[in-house]
Amino acid sequence: MNFTAQDVKTLRERTGAGMMDCKNALVNCDGDMEKAIDFLREKGIAKAAKKAGRIAAEGIVDSYIHMGGRVGVLLEVNCETDFVANGDMFRSLVHDIALQIAAANPQYVSADEVPQEVLEKEKAILRAQALEEGKPEKIIDKMVEGRIKTFYEENCLLCQKFVKDSSKTIEQVVIEATAQIGEKISVRRFVRYEMGEGLQKKEENLADEVQAQVDAMKK
Repeated sequence: MNFTAQDVKTLRERTGAGMMDCKNALVNCDGDMEKAIDFLREKGIAKAAKKAGRIAAEGIVDSYIHMGGRVGVLLEVNCETDFVANGDMFRSLVHDIALQIAAANPQYVSADEVPQEVLEKEKAILRAQALEEGKPEKIIDKMVEGRIKTFYEENCLLCQKFVKDSSKTIEQVVIEATAQIGEKISVRRFVRYEMGEGLQKKEENLADEVQAQVDAMKK
């Protein structure tokens, strides 16, 4: 057996599938976590996906203010009932996502929100870079596709690695919460403010400062 009981638990948390389903998936995939997730996509992640058609009209607007009032975030996350909205687990999730936005400065909630003109401009820049690097024409499109994925990971909240656990994306964190809470959870919108944004001033990396605070919280 190329996996442990902790691997089974982790797979269950990430997919929402049953314990035995997770164990069988790991057996079939020789302990490979990512392959097991794919194996369980219909059984596991579909559990959260089944909730996607429900109406999530409740929820909360949360705020996160970086120490000293230099970065502020307002975030709306929806769920199905006010009972869940008032629960500690949901509120903790929302606050973690607000912290993520402060630290990682995403521009969009998901890849679907990236305007087509922004995407086309980014692809054109990436293509020009690849040509400048002397890459063969026949592999450039594949390279651009890979680099666009990196663009999504840097700029789209749900695609970003969770600042508290880089083994997960924010989308995976939401999926896990959906499986545990049992209701559809939807990140609707956010606004991030940075003090002095748009004004000429000494360049400072506030995102790094927020990340340092996150790291301190982990200790």
